[in-house]
Amino acid sequence: MAAQSQKKSCGQIMNEFGEFMWNPRTREFMGRTASSWALIVTFYVAFYAFLTGMFALSMWVMLQTIDEYTPKYGDRLPSPGMMIRPKTDTLEIVYNINDASNSGWGGYVAKLNSALEMYNDSVQVQQGSVCNPGVFNRQEDTGDVRNYPKKACQFLRSSLGNCSGLSDPTYGYKDGSPCVLIKMNRIINFLPEVIPSLSNSSITINCMGKKPKSAQNDTSTDIELMLGSRSYYPSDGTDLGTMDLMYFPYYGNRAQKNYTQPLVAVQFHNISLNQDLYVECRANAGNIKSDNERDKFSGRVTFKLRINN
Repeated sequence: MAAQSQKKSCGQIMNEFGEFMWNPRTREFMGRTASSWALIVTFYVAFYAFLTGMFALSMWVMLQTIDEYTPKYGDRLPSPGMMIRPKTDTLEIVYNINDASNSGWGGYVAKLNSALEMYNDSVQVQQGSVCNPGVFNRQEDTGDVRNYPKKACQFLRSSLGNCSGLSDPTYGYKDGSPCVLIKMNRIINFLPEVIPSLSNSSITINCMGKKPKSAQNDTSTDIELMLGSRSYYPSDGTDLGTMDLMYFPYYGNRAQKNYTQPLVAVQFHNISLNQDLYVECRANAGNIKSDNERDKFSGRVTFKLRINN
């Protein structure tokens, strides 16, 4: 028992390890003969080759079901969301009318200039096509023959009127009549339904004052009066902004590379100064839901507007 419990010396351990690595009596390497190593290597090579083949076959079959131009599933966005420009992290446009620096209204002007670069008339004339207004710009494929690339309709910056930045480089911010651009998110193959009482050729956009939750029961404040009047561009002569049907449907970035989203600009006039004013802009279409309390951006966008002096 004492001999068995005696610790092995370093030399004994090294000799045993060396014999494990190569045993000259049995001609084994790491406990296996050459034929045993050949069999196990052959097994694992065949096993992993089979797994690789199964994975490659599964990927190939899956790729055959995918359209490279259109997502297979598009049920996450039944209604398009909306957003504003100038883009801000907090959906707030707050500035001092006397502050033209980048931290004041000059920063908003710079963001609008950047957002509208792709809408310059010279760019749109070169990249876009002249389409028939009032009707969908359908460009369907013919069987397996792709109608590619699909044409994109021109949206000229000049159609934004006083909010184009062409006649007024400050977009009204200098005079306390700021312009805000409204855009809808793209949904492939989405066809908006017009509301005939509003327009037969466009979906419409309107913006209105909205009381914050803390002032819902306050009847002494007229939000609409404080918000002043509004002008929309483009418009069909009504008090609503319009997005013509010719900008729909959108076929995806790969199939319609030169597509630019239609915009609606709203300019606010005679705003009450030094007040937090909340504005909600909605898209009016039969199949755009804008009353979903769980999704604050579905068919609408709400932002804060405050002008200080």
